Amino acid sequence: MVSFLEFEKPIAELEARIVELRATASVGDINIDGEIATLEQRAAKLLSDTYAKLTPWQKTQVARHAERPHFKDYVAGMFDNFMTLAGDRAFADDQAIIGGFATLGERKVMVIGHEKGDDTASRVRHNFGMAKPEGYRKAIRLMELADRFGLPVVSLVDTSGAFPGVQAEERGQAEAIARSTEACLKLGVPMVAAVVGEGGSGGAIALAAANRVLMFEHAIYSVISPEGCASILWRTADKASDAATAMQVTAQHLKALGVIDRIVSEPVGGAHRDPVQAIANLGVAIEAELDALDGMSADALRTDRADKFLAIGA
Repeated sequence: MVSFLEFEKPIAELEARIVELRATASVGDINIDGEIATLEQRAAKLLSDTYAKLTPWQKTQVARHAERPHFKDYVAGMFDNFMTLAGDRAFADDQAIIGGFATLGERKVMVIGHEKGDDTASRVRHNFGMAKPEGYRKAIRLMELADRFGLPVVSLVDTSGAFPGVQAEERGQAEAIARSTEACLKLGVPMVAAVVGEGGSGGAIALAAANRVLMFEHAIYSVISPEGCASILWRTADKASDAATAMQVTAQHLKALGVIDRIVSEPVGGAHRDPVQAIANLGVAIEAELDALDGMSADALRTDRADKFLAIGA
């Protein structure tokens, strides 16, 4: 069963009723197939109508849904021959960012991304996808390795932000984020980034200063979380919904503003309802963008990347 969000309660009630009727039909002689089919149609239409007009705050909740696919799911469903490369060669191996060699279709790539984890133990191990400086320095190492071997870089962004703890600040969090962003911009190979859930602050842009930036249609991407913005502007996180609207955090807003290049469609009801289809959609979109970047020289790729980011807001 899918976990339902607050705004999905009417859908949850319909689907619960369908489950009850199916259970009744399985133990009796009453034919209620027609009633079940009618309810299924109503539930499907309600789901479609609801997701067609989500508010920015509702999209934020969908982007954070615990059952959305995570990095390990994308690796399993989209890439072949994944070989993990660990450590920053300076301090430690940060499990909030994972990366390594892989094959996407017929193309060898370097894939790097945030991993949030999907249960209590794995979330703690991956620090909920919030990387420390060693995570970004690992990403830099892998990007430089990809550049050396002429491999395109694919990054999957899903983080509420870089880890804000004292240890991270002591080890140079801001400098590590800046260096990782610089490493993206300096690459002489194609880079495609995809915001698959949350794209939060510098923790996201450090892996997303790419030639092409993609977003799932119900993902979000912003300089600060809606709750953080509300706490600053209104001194209360209760205004998070207003902040999400004002900040224009959705893929649709950001495409119109020129911050991202492509919106990747999700199955009706969000990526968590059909992860296999969502992963397939993203794989097709990434391959198409890499195909478009094929044949560009290192200088042309750097210029393309610089022009893209300098044009934002112009």
